[in-house]
Amino acid sequence: MRGITRWLCALLWLTMAAAPAFAQEKTALPDITASVPKAPAAIPVADIPLRADADERFAESVILRAREVDPTDQLSPRLDAIAKSVDEKAKLFRASQLRALPVMRLESFERHWKFDARRFARWQDDMRRATQPYAMDAAQLAQRRADWEATQVAARAGNMPAALANRVDALVAQLKAAEQSLSTPLARQIALGRRANLIDARIQAGLRAVADAIEFIDSRLIRFDAQPLWAAAPRASDEGDAMTSITNGIGIEARFMAEYGAADFGNQRFLHILQLLLLPVLLWLALRTRRAAAVAPDTADAPDASAAPTVDTDATTRVLRRPISSWLLLSMMGVLAFEPDAPLLLHQFAMLVALVPVLRLLPPQSTRLLGRWPYVATALYLLERLSFFFLSNSLVYRWYHLVLATLALTMTLWLLWRARAMEHSGLEGRIGRAVHVAAWVSVLLLAASIVSNVIGNVSMAEMLNSGVIDSGYFGLVLYAGMTVAVALLQLLFARGGDARSQIVRDHATPLLTLTVRLLTFVAVIGWVVFTTNRFRIFRPLYAFAESILTHAFQLGELSISLGHVLVFMVSVYVAFWAAKTTRYLLQEAVLTRMSLPRGVGNSVASLTYYAVLLLGVLVALSAAGFKMTQLAFIFGALGVGIGFGLQNVVNNFVSGLILMFERPIQPGDVVDITGTSGRVREIGMRATTIKTFDGADVVVPNGTLLSEKLTNWTLLDRNRRLDVDIGVGYGSDPAQVTSVLTHTILQTPGIVSNPEPAVLFTGFGASALNFSIRAWTYDYDNSANIRSDMVTRMFIALNKAGIELPFPQQDVHLRSVSQQAGERLGPRAEAARRADADGDGADHPPG
Repeated sequence: MRGITRWLCALLWLTMAAAPAFAQEKTALPDITASVPKAPAAIPVADIPLRADADERFAESVILRAREVDPTDQLSPRLDAIAKSVDEKAKLFRASQLRALPVMRLESFERHWKFDARRFARWQDDMRRATQPYAMDAAQLAQRRADWEATQVAARAGNMPAALANRVDALVAQLKAAEQSLSTPLARQIALGRRANLIDARIQAGLRAVADAIEFIDSRLIRFDAQPLWAAAPRASDEGDAMTSITNGIGIEARFMAEYGAADFGNQRFLHILQLLLLPVLLWLALRTRRAAAVAPDTADAPDASAAPTVDTDATTRVLRRPISSWLLLSMMGVLAFEPDAPLLLHQFAMLVALVPVLRLLPPQSTRLLGRWPYVATALYLLERLSFFFLSNSLVYRWYHLVLATLALTMTLWLLWRARAMEHSGLEGRIGRAVHVAAWVSVLLLAASIVSNVIGNVSMAEMLNSGVIDSGYFGLVLYAGMTVAVALLQLLFARGGDARSQIVRDHATPLLTLTVRLLTFVAVIGWVVFTTNRFRIFRPLYAFAESILTHAFQLGELSISLGHVLVFMVSVYVAFWAAKTTRYLLQEAVLTRMSLPRGVGNSVASLTYYAVLLLGVLVALSAAGFKMTQLAFIFGALGVGIGFGLQNVVNNFVSGLILMFERPIQPGDVVDITGTSGRVREIGMRATTIKTFDGADVVVPNGTLLSEKLTNWTLLDRNRRLDVDIGVGYGSDPAQVTSVLTHTILQTPGIVSNPEPAVLFTGFGASALNFSIRAWTYDYDNSANIRSDMVTRMFIALNKAGIELPFPQQDVHLRSVSQQAGERLGPRAEAARRADADGDGADHPPG
């Protein structure tokens, strides 16, 4: 689980690392990649008729295409619209006037410039596709005309038939006519391209001017920009200018909204489709849940506990009872997530629309955790949005923010006192402590905002006040949105038992937990980015991190930076994760449903794993900035290393490939190799892991598996012969023994009748008649238990049949003994003889 979270961190990091490249997107018209022109060469006389026909047809097709409607004519109105938007913004404010605007106006201005840059980039792609055929035709015409002119020179110098010479002259004239007809649309396209270059330069200049103004305002946050509040006085002359600025700003924002809505970018289409699909799904789930509750209130939507995760029925019911509110909240969060460069007015509208759904969809347990804070946060956010109406009077606007900060500070202190007085249990735990700390940090920031406003640092006061209120409300929106998303995910995974996928059925609970953690992580990252941006520290932090990560270290021709190293490490990690996931899906969900020969599934999964891993490493090297020449040098050095010291590694690697394709073993087989017996656990590209029956893991190089004698007990089947040697007394009937043993063996569970068990009379032992039993079982894994059960049954059956299982016997004959030993043995021998005479005549072993 932590690995997946780290992977998501890596993806977010890659996204942030790639952001400057998207922000500073190149907008010059792309050069048309063409092959290097060949030197003019005279056409052989034998090839002139055929080449002349082909080139004549080509020239005619070029003339016809040049007479058609120029496709770039449709691009000119689009460029006019972009130019009009650029002109409006450029005329409204000069670069020096931008520094007097509020930061939010500048951020909206910056989004508008980025929108123009994005529209221009799309126009650029369309322009390239429209002009590329004309440029290619011009290049081919020039090349062919040069060849025919060289042929013309050769014809004049040599003895070429007059008919062919006239054919050459006519074709050269026709190629020149085709070039002349093509020059008209090419001239229009070149003029349009030059105009586009000018617009591109203006867009880049506008982006730089806005960025410089924002940086200037951020650098002056700690400076006093107004008189102290007790000395401030209203300036009536500024009111008209402020109203004009507000009116112009609203007009630009309205046009920006209209242009953005008509742009229809890919992310906009995706969001609209998602919103259209989400509403009927929520309505259907709500209707289905209500019907199920009406039919069986106690068992509605109760999943199988063994197959599905536990469902928070209160949260799910609350969400499904308010499908419209859920749809509105998720839709507005989608606007913030999928349209980050949308007009700022659209984002503000989305946040305001989410006000009511947020309060309606908060889970019941949030009352214990947050108390009245959600209502206070939404009210303060609404009041903070209303400050827009006081922008025309700077003194009234300043007083409004002072009163708002004082109100927010008072309400926050009251809520903290109320929570402590009531011994608020919701403040216990990790989340509760985080809320408690955030509340006290808000108190300090609001107090600093009030002080800054009073002493004359209005920009700092406005930033702190808006940052606290906006970040608090945005966190509340994310909390409510997470509640809806988690409720829907719980409902989805709770029906995992009905899913066809074995993976979903077996891993519903871990998948739900993982998904919730990923969503929580994304929400936290989003809140941190939003908060740091509202407190005006995101840009400097981002610029500082970018400067560190992009600082290049030159090592000969190799240029490497810390960002390259991090990108390489993250890419390799993602490649390993993708390879493991692909192998797991193939083994568990895809290959298991296919009828494949023995071992093919494991070979396909393993080879796919290494193929994905190799591809991921190559992508990681490319992402880290390595060029093909540098990679060739690395591979060359690797080849030298292989030639000198890595023969065994290469041998094992090639042996692993052979094992994958020939499949003499597969995971689960029981093998004997070089004195090691065990079950194959994993077949890698370099070595194979064998789990011995003692519990040890033995790593055997793949080269050893191919070069040494390998015994595979389960290569073609799982049959195993059980051999047992047994001896019976000399007075036993061999036929009876054979019959008893055969019947007993057949009655043993796990012993098969085909092949038929065999009981063989193998010979006469020193103290017993020797028999050998050979029986077969198809259950190799339980063969030891089956053999033990069979031997036990044979012992019981022989005892019941009265067949003796003799002890080993041996007679000792004493030829001579010492006098002392004889004296000591004498009384004992006499006592033994008397006992024999008085007893039942039982035999006693000699002394």
